[in-house]
Amino acid sequence: MKSLKKIGLKNVQNVYSGPEGMLWELVMGQQIHIGGFASSMDLAEKAGIGTGMKGIDLCCCNGAGMRFLVRFRNVAQMHGVDATENVINQGKLRCKEEGLSDKMKFTLADVCDSGLKNASADFIWGEDAWCYVVDKDKLISEAARIVKPGGIIAFTDWIEGKAGLTDSQAERFMTFMKFPNVQTLEGYCDLLKKNNCDILSAVDTGRFAPHVDLYLNMLNMQLTYDALKIIGFNTELMQSMAQEMVFMQKLAHDGKIAQGLFIARKKK
Repeated sequence: MKSLKKIGLKNVQNVYSGPEGMLWELVMGQQIHIGGFASSMDLAEKAGIGTGMKGIDLCCCNGAGMRFLVRFRNVAQMHGVDATENVINQGKLRCKEEGLSDKMKFTLADVCDSGLKNASADFIWGEDAWCYVVDKDKLISEAARIVKPGGIIAFTDWIEGKAGLTDSQAERFMTFMKFPNVQTLEGYCDLLKKNNCDILSAVDTGRFAPHVDLYLNMLNMQLTYDALKIIGFNTELMQSMAQEMVFMQKLAHDGKIAQGLFIARKKK
């Protein structure tokens, strides 16, 4: 697993409390993960998440994943945990606007130390967000603690691809994305097994490269003015960010970074 000691929780909180987080939502929508609705549905279907279940979304951001699960998978209750107050407040407002507040709860906390009860959820959910967590060992341990025996841990995340990153590529990529580290497919599987879980699925979704192409096309062909407005019409900053996105695009097409999909069941 590649790591950067200079990146931590404060960096991530700054991203999602400011213009950088707004830029990601501009190009990715409220579901700030690769593949949006289709990715969420794919994960939920493969994990068997559905009617009457109660789940916990670790790193829930603005709660879009929870709203998806309640609306389209008929999940009875969702509880989101995130360490950034700005997105928690945003999530509460959006749930109220959509008339879903009675089925949603938010907790402002470190996902590695959530304070939630043992064995209190049918499933744990995450979408392209655990890459921001420094201690992934503690994160998986917390997920396994909270889910019931026989329950499901289902998540997608940005991972190092099979082709592998050089140290310099990893440092540039993680610095731009504000990732403290980037796990591998095998690394997540090892952590899940270590925490008494059976692996049901662990695959590269193949979505990363085409979606980075899409985001760059949107910014270049349609959303340039909107993006510039968010960053105070700073064209130099825009050019610099575009260069980093192009660099990330090449890494994706070269198989050096990917979106991983993981489904595990906690042993009874």
